[in-house]
Amino acid sequence: MTRLMKCIVIAGLGFLAGAAFSQQYPSKPVRIIAPFAPGGGTDFIARLIAQKLSERLGQQVIVENKPGAGGNLGAEFAVRAAPDGYTMLLVAGSYTVNPSLYKLSFDPVNDITPIIQLSQGPFLVAVHPSVPAKTLKDFIDMAKQQPDKFSYGSAGSGSITHLATELFLETAKVKVTHVPYKGTGPALNDTIAGNVQFIFGSVATTLQYVKSGRLRSLAVTTPKRISAAPEVPTVAEAGVPGYQVILWHGLVGPKGLPRAIVERLNREANEALKAKDMEQLLSTDGVSAAGGTPEQFQAQIKADIERWRTVVQRGGINVE
Repeated sequence: MTRLMKCIVIAGLGFLAGAAFSQQYPSKPVRIIAPFAPGGGTDFIARLIAQKLSERLGQQVIVENKPGAGGNLGAEFAVRAAPDGYTMLLVAGSYTVNPSLYKLSFDPVNDITPIIQLSQGPFLVAVHPSVPAKTLKDFIDMAKQQPDKFSYGSAGSGSITHLATELFLETAKVKVTHVPYKGTGPALNDTIAGNVQFIFGSVATTLQYVKSGRLRSLAVTTPKRISAAPEVPTVAEAGVPGYQVILWHGLVGPKGLPRAIVERLNREANEALKAKDMEQLLSTDGVSAAGGTPEQFQAQIKADIERWRTVVQRGGINVE
């Protein structure tokens, strides 16, 4: 047998072994690490996909919350787990912000195996009703005429709400004072109270106050309008072309996760996202299904890490 033929045989045996492993997987419960506390958006998406994967994989998929350090504690735990498909990590967009703000003990790109992007959604740009602006362009014009008159709340210095807003202000060429809070809830509450006038909030938490008249929506940050509020224009439509920020969640595994397992999980998750009830369930959190390939998700992670690194560097942003 020639050397070439031996290589072909070995490769074929490897493929068959991987396929057999995929068919046997999973043979015990699988866990998804949610690196934030129960009750938030990350926990909601984790439990939703865990339920759907349990049905499709024929094994229980459980969610284990490991909050702390802006999601870094849970992420470190998950990426250090054995790459056998029994420990996954539910990541949010903040995962791509942290490398610019913290000294991580792991490589956020090379120490993971992307599996699938699960969801996508916008920030809802909203103002307190005391602000006379009826459109985003009105607000921008007012902010340019009265520099530093307005303020906005965020979930904290270095949070994705902070960075997304700073990127908007930079793109629109306006100045608005940043007021950091310890979480999205307090920032939203103070915007509703009128103590700050402007916020980038999630649809799940903010839209209810728009509908009740306690806030006024100006735009959404996705490239297209959303079904939950089709009357609200995108930021680009509202006068700031080129700006978009997509909030997302996705699944990753540790580095070295076998390709057969990645393909199985990706396939099952994609099918779960197509289920009739998924659109309604995801819409309760203000997002829609994403799906796609591991390679597409990897590209999204890499692009966002570079994007937020630039925003952090230009703005001199830190978490102290």
